[in-house]
Amino acid sequence: MLRKIGMLTSGGDSPGMNAAIRAITRTALANGIEVVGIRDGYKGLVEGWYVPFERSSVSETIASGGTILGSARLPEFKNEDVLMKGVNRLKEYGIDALVVIGGDGTYRGADALTKHGVNCIALPGTIDNDIEGTDYTIGFDTALNTVVECVDKLRDTSNSHHRCSVVEVMGNHCGDLAIYSGISCGAEILITPETGYDEEAVLEKLRYLENQGKKHAIVIVSEKVCDVKALADKVSVATGFAGRATILGHIQRGGSPSPSDRVLASRMGAKAVELLVAGVGGHCVAIRNNEIISMPIEECVSMPRSNRKAFYRLFDRLV
Repeated sequence: MLRKIGMLTSGGDSPGMNAAIRAITRTALANGIEVVGIRDGYKGLVEGWYVPFERSSVSETIASGGTILGSARLPEFKNEDVLMKGVNRLKEYGIDALVVIGGDGTYRGADALTKHGVNCIALPGTIDNDIEGTDYTIGFDTALNTVVECVDKLRDTSNSHHRCSVVEVMGNHCGDLAIYSGISCGAEILITPETGYDEEAVLEKLRYLENQGKKHAIVIVSEKVCDVKALADKVSVATGFAGRATILGHIQRGGSPSPSDRVLASRMGAKAVELLVAGVGGHCVAIRNNEIISMPIEECVSMPRSNRKAFYRLFDRLV
């Protein structure tokens, strides 16, 4: 019988994590299950930073960004001795099952715990939208809205000064934030892991756009693909535009979650508890075609990267 569950957030924070924590807590309590919040991810799990949660523990949290549980990275958790220390801690506190919220590394930790006898359910909490098997991750929509708001403001000033704004967005080797924001903002050029980076082709396109009468341009670049400052400098030298680099950075992680992320996180948090009550472990929760489903974590982390060709064809037609 399921009597007590733990929950933690791990890796980078994302808007909507608190909504998921709230849903997990209140769904579990409604089923007569005790809830324990684990501070600072797997590090807190190993060290024993456990706090009992009541309904009031999650009051007024649904609109808050970040994570009230805190987060930390613990690469050593993949080591057998550290993992077993965590398993023993959970047993010591009488925790029967665990819900984890995070990205790929968080999923792998949950899979390892399940294989050592601790039923775990993983929720996709990352602004990058880089978890396979789910259409959207918790936090992606909010981060996208932040990017769009920032780029819209940059376009206003770029238009006034005949500039090309080269904007770096997050993504962690996934181009979703770039392609979605590129379409939403009417960007002229995209540079992502999927497109690759051809500097001369970018400069040639900017020269072409200027010859067509464009007064400004927006280039959206996914992080880790190229040096946006160096590209902006090249734009100033090789085109008639004044190049300016903007790195949005961690501002994309912050802020109150969008209504879409609040609802998604709430649905996923409730589903996690339902799965554990049914005795399911080693699964991750996902949304596909607006339906909340689950699949084995092992299957999810081994899936190939989803094809985004349709999005890039759409972008090319709109430029």
